Amino acid sequence: MVAYGSEQRVRVPALRAGWLTQAFVHWPFRPDQLQALVPEGLVVDEYEGAAWVSLTPFVMADVRPPGIPAAVPGPPTFAETNLRTYVRRPDGRDGLWFLSIEVACPLMVGARAVGAPYNPGRLSVSPKGDSISYVGSRWGGTPSYRLVVRRGEPMTPTDRDIWLTSRWRAYTRRLGALWETPVEHEPWPLSDATVDVLEETLTTAAGLPPPLAEPVVHFSRGVRHVRLGVPRPVGPWAAPADST
Repeated sequence: MVAYGSEQRVRVPALRAGWLTQAFVHWPFRPDQLQALVPEGLVVDEYEGAAWVSLTPFVMADVRPPGIPAAVPGPPTFAETNLRTYVRRPDGRDGLWFLSIEVACPLMVGARAVGAPYNPGRLSVSPKGDSISYVGSRWGGTPSYRLVVRRGEPMTPTDRDIWLTSRWRAYTRRLGALWETPVEHEPWPLSDATVDVLEETLTTAAGLPPPLAEPVVHFSRGVRHVRLGVPRPVGPWAAPADST
Protein backbone atom coordinates (compact mmCIF):
# COMPACT_ATOMS: atom_id res chain seq x y z
CA MET A 1 0.00 0.00 0.00
CA VAL A 2 1.20 3.52 -0.79
CA ALA A 3 2.27 5.42 2.33
CA TYR A 4 0.13 8.37 3.50
CA GLY A 5 3.20 10.19 4.87
CA SER A 6 6.66 10.70 3.42
CA GLU A 7 8.65 7.50 3.06
CA GLN A 8 12.06 9.13 3.48
CA ARG A 9 13.70 12.23 4.88
CA VAL A 10 15.16 14.67 2.37
CA ARG A 11 17.98 15.98 4.54
CA VAL A 12 19.69 18.09 1.86
CA PRO A 13 16.97 19.49 -0.43
CA ALA A 14 17.71 20.74 -3.92
CA LEU A 15 14.56 22.87 -3.69
CA ARG A 16 12.09 23.96 -1.04
CA ALA A 17 8.58 25.13 -1.92
CA GLY A 18 4.91 25.12 -1.04
CA TRP A 19 2.29 23.43 -3.23
CA LEU A 20 -0.97 25.29 -2.59
CA THR A 21 -4.59 25.39 -3.80
CA GLN A 22 -4.21 22.02 -5.50
CA ALA A 23 -6.88 20.13 -7.41
CA PHE A 24 -6.61 16.44 -8.35
CA VAL A 25 -8.62 15.10 -11.29
CA HIS A 26 -8.03 11.34 -11.76
CA TRP A 27 -9.12 9.19 -14.71
CA PRO A 28 -8.93 5.37 -15.01
CA PHE A 29 -7.41 3.68 -18.08
CA ARG A 30 -6.51 0.19 -19.16
CA PRO A 31 -2.96 -0.54 -17.95
CA ASP A 32 -1.71 -1.38 -21.46
CA GLN A 33 -2.81 2.07 -22.67
CA LEU A 34 -0.47 3.69 -20.13
CA GLN A 35 2.41 1.21 -20.34
CA ALA A 36 3.16 2.33 -23.89
CA LEU A 37 3.79 5.87 -22.56
CA VAL A 38 6.34 5.05 -19.86
CA PRO A 39 9.98 4.04 -20.40
CA GLU A 40 11.63 0.67 -20.03
CA GLY A 41 12.43 -0.01 -16.39
CA LEU A 42 9.07 1.24 -15.11
CA VAL A 43 5.78 -0.64 -14.85
CA VAL A 44 2.45 1.14 -14.69
CA ASP A 45 0.97 0.83 -11.21
CA GLU A 46 -2.63 -0.31 -10.84
CA TYR A 47 -5.42 0.15 -8.34
CA GLU A 48 -8.16 -2.49 -8.53
CA GLY A 49 -7.14 -3.42 -12.07
CA ALA A 50 -7.01 0.09 -13.55
CA ALA A 51 -4.13 2.42 -14.29
CA TRP A 52 -4.70 6.09 -13.52
CA VAL A 53 -3.76 9.48 -14.92
CA SER A 54 -4.13 12.63 -12.82
CA LEU A 55 -4.36 16.28 -13.82
CA THR A 56 -3.02 18.31 -10.87
CA PRO A 57 -3.02 22.13 -11.15
CA PHE A 58 -1.67 24.11 -8.20
CA VAL A 59 0.22 27.21 -7.03
CA MET A 60 3.97 26.97 -6.48
CA ALA A 61 4.93 29.29 -3.60
CA ASP A 62 7.96 30.16 -1.48
CA VAL A 63 10.42 28.52 -3.87
CA ARG A 64 13.89 28.34 -2.31
CA PRO A 65 17.01 26.83 -3.87
CA PRO A 66 19.51 25.41 -1.34
CA GLY A 67 21.37 27.96 0.74
CA ILE A 68 18.97 30.85 0.09
CA PRO A 69 17.67 32.26 3.41
CA ALA A 70 14.01 33.17 3.82
CA ALA A 71 14.91 36.88 4.08
CA VAL A 72 16.14 36.93 0.48
CA PRO A 73 13.36 37.39 -2.12
CA GLY A 74 12.90 34.30 -4.25
CA PRO A 75 10.97 33.69 -7.46
CA PRO A 76 7.40 35.00 -7.42
CA THR A 77 4.49 32.67 -6.79
CA PHE A 78 3.43 30.96 -10.01
CA ALA A 79 1.03 28.33 -11.32
CA GLU A 80 1.97 24.83 -12.41
CA THR A 81 -0.08 21.92 -13.78
CA ASN A 82 1.07 18.31 -13.97
CA LEU A 83 -0.31 15.43 -16.00
CA ARG A 84 1.01 12.30 -14.33
CA THR A 85 0.61 8.57 -14.02
CA TYR A 86 1.67 6.08 -11.35
CA VAL A 87 4.55 3.65 -11.79
CA ARG A 88 6.79 1.16 -10.01
CA ARG A 89 10.31 -0.06 -10.53
CA PRO A 90 10.87 -3.84 -10.56
CA ASP A 91 12.06 -3.58 -6.94
CA GLY A 92 8.62 -2.24 -5.95
CA ARG A 93 9.58 1.41 -5.37
CA ASP A 94 6.54 3.38 -6.49
CA GLY A 95 6.49 6.92 -7.83
CA LEU A 96 5.22 9.29 -10.49
CA TRP A 97 5.90 9.52 -14.19
CA PHE A 98 5.03 12.91 -15.69
CA LEU A 99 3.39 12.90 -19.11
CA SER A 100 3.65 16.71 -19.22
CA ILE A 101 4.28 19.65 -16.90
CA GLU A 102 2.91 23.10 -17.69
CA VAL A 103 4.50 26.02 -15.84
CA ALA A 104 4.14 29.80 -15.75
CA CYS A 105 7.76 30.35 -14.63
CA PRO A 106 10.24 29.90 -17.51
CA LEU A 107 13.09 29.35 -15.01
CA MET A 108 11.63 25.95 -14.12
CA VAL A 109 12.25 24.73 -17.66
CA GLY A 110 15.86 24.18 -16.53
CA ALA A 111 14.60 20.94 -14.93
CA ARG A 112 14.59 19.46 -18.43
CA ALA A 113 18.25 18.72 -17.65
CA VAL A 114 17.06 15.59 -15.81
CA GLY A 115 14.24 14.84 -18.23
CA ALA A 116 11.32 16.60 -16.52
CA PRO A 117 8.89 17.50 -19.36
CA TYR A 118 8.37 21.18 -18.51
CA ASN A 119 6.51 23.38 -20.99
CA PRO A 120 6.34 27.17 -20.44
CA GLY A 121 2.95 28.78 -20.85
CA ARG A 122 0.30 31.13 -19.53
CA LEU A 123 -1.38 29.73 -16.42
CA SER A 124 -3.64 31.14 -13.71
CA VAL A 125 -5.33 29.98 -10.52
CA SER A 126 -8.33 32.06 -9.39
CA PRO A 127 -10.21 31.17 -6.18
CA LYS A 128 -13.69 32.64 -5.68
CA GLY A 129 -15.58 31.40 -2.67
CA ASP A 130 -15.74 27.60 -2.80
CA SER A 131 -14.84 27.54 -6.52
CA ILE A 132 -11.35 27.57 -7.95
CA SER A 133 -10.68 28.23 -11.63
CA TYR A 134 -7.54 26.84 -13.27
CA VAL A 135 -6.71 28.01 -16.80
CA GLY A 136 -3.61 27.41 -18.89
CA SER A 137 -2.15 27.11 -22.36
CA ARG A 138 1.33 26.42 -23.64
CA TRP A 139 3.19 29.12 -25.47
CA GLY A 140 1.93 28.83 -29.00
CA GLY A 141 -1.66 28.23 -27.87
CA THR A 142 -1.99 24.44 -27.64
CA PRO A 143 -2.52 22.26 -25.73
CA SER A 144 -4.67 24.04 -23.15
CA TYR A 145 -7.10 23.46 -20.30
CA ARG A 146 -9.87 25.11 -18.29
CA LEU A 147 -10.94 23.53 -15.03
CA VAL A 148 -13.37 24.85 -12.41
CA VAL A 149 -13.51 22.81 -9.19
CA ARG A 150 -15.93 23.30 -6.32
CA ARG A 151 -14.41 22.18 -3.04
CA GLY A 152 -16.46 20.31 -0.47
CA GLU A 153 -15.97 19.20 3.10
CA PRO A 154 -12.67 17.92 4.56
CA MET A 155 -12.46 14.16 4.29
CA THR A 156 -10.78 11.21 5.94
CA PRO A 157 -8.94 9.63 3.01
CA THR A 158 -9.69 6.07 1.98
CA ASP A 159 -7.01 3.71 0.65
CA ARG A 160 -7.88 4.79 -2.90
CA ASP A 161 -7.64 8.49 -2.00
CA ILE A 162 -4.18 7.95 -0.54
CA TRP A 163 -3.11 5.85 -3.53
CA LEU A 164 -4.15 8.59 -5.96
CA THR A 165 -2.58 11.54 -4.15
CA SER A 166 0.43 10.39 -2.10
CA ARG A 167 3.70 9.62 -3.86
CA TRP A 168 7.20 10.26 -2.51
CA ARG A 169 9.43 10.08 -5.57
CA ALA A 170 9.27 11.03 -9.23
CA TYR A 171 11.00 9.35 -12.15
CA THR A 172 12.39 10.98 -15.27
CA ARG A 173 14.55 9.72 -18.13
CA ARG A 174 17.59 11.50 -19.47
CA LEU A 175 20.69 10.39 -21.39
CA GLY A 176 19.41 6.83 -21.46
CA ALA A 177 19.07 6.47 -17.69
CA LEU A 178 16.21 6.62 -15.22
CA TRP A 179 16.48 9.38 -12.63
CA GLU A 180 14.75 9.42 -9.26
CA THR A 181 13.85 12.59 -7.34
CA PRO A 182 12.73 12.06 -3.73
CA VAL A 183 10.15 14.36 -2.12
CA GLU A 184 9.16 15.00 1.48
CA HIS A 185 6.19 16.97 2.79
CA GLU A 186 3.36 16.71 5.29
CA PRO A 187 0.35 14.53 4.29
CA TRP A 188 -2.14 16.14 1.94
CA PRO A 189 -5.17 17.65 3.76
CA LEU A 190 -7.88 16.46 1.37
CA SER A 191 -11.44 17.63 0.75
CA ASP A 192 -14.21 16.28 -1.42
CA ALA A 193 -14.61 18.17 -4.69
CA THR A 194 -16.75 18.32 -7.80
CA VAL A 195 -15.97 19.54 -11.31
CA ASP A 196 -18.13 22.37 -12.65
CA VAL A 197 -16.12 22.89 -15.87
CA LEU A 198 -13.52 20.69 -17.54
CA GLU A 199 -12.16 21.43 -21.00
CA GLU A 200 -8.68 20.15 -21.82
CA THR A 201 -6.46 18.89 -24.62
CA LEU A 202 -3.46 17.87 -22.49
CA THR A 203 -4.48 14.20 -22.39
CA THR A 204 -4.85 13.85 -26.16
CA ALA A 205 -1.57 15.74 -26.68
CA ALA A 206 0.10 13.15 -24.42
CA GLY A 207 -1.21 10.31 -26.60
CA LEU A 208 -4.02 9.14 -24.32
CA PRO A 209 -7.32 7.65 -25.53
CA PRO A 210 -10.64 8.51 -23.84
CA PRO A 211 -10.71 7.31 -20.20
CA LEU A 212 -12.77 4.39 -18.96
CA ALA A 213 -14.98 6.46 -16.63
CA GLU A 214 -15.73 9.90 -15.24
CA PRO A 215 -12.98 11.36 -13.04
CA VAL A 216 -12.46 11.05 -9.31
CA VAL A 217 -11.81 14.53 -7.88
CA HIS A 218 -10.05 15.89 -4.79
CA PHE A 219 -9.08 19.33 -3.56
CA SER A 220 -6.39 20.32 -1.07
CA ARG A 221 -5.49 23.68 0.42
CA GLY A 222 -1.96 22.41 -0.04
CA VAL A 223 1.28 21.59 1.74
CA ARG A 224 3.77 24.30 2.73
CA HIS A 225 6.91 22.35 3.61
CA VAL A 226 7.93 20.55 0.42
CA ARG A 227 11.55 19.38 0.15
CA LEU A 228 12.70 18.03 -3.22
CA GLY A 229 15.89 15.99 -3.14
CA VAL A 230 18.74 15.89 -5.62
CA PRO A 231 17.87 13.75 -8.68
CA ARG A 232 20.06 10.70 -9.13
CA PRO A 233 20.33 8.00 -11.80
CA VAL A 234 18.93 4.66 -10.65
CA GLY A 235 18.57 1.06 -11.71
CA PRO A 236 20.26 -1.29 -14.13
CA TRP A 237 18.21 0.03 -17.06
CA ALA A 238 20.65 2.74 -18.10
CA ALA A 239 21.12 2.59 -21.86
CA PRO A 240 23.83 4.11 -24.05
CA ALA A 241 23.93 7.90 -23.86
CA ASP A 242 22.38 8.31 -27.32
CA SER A 243 19.25 6.33 -26.31
CA THR A 244 17.10 9.06 -24.72
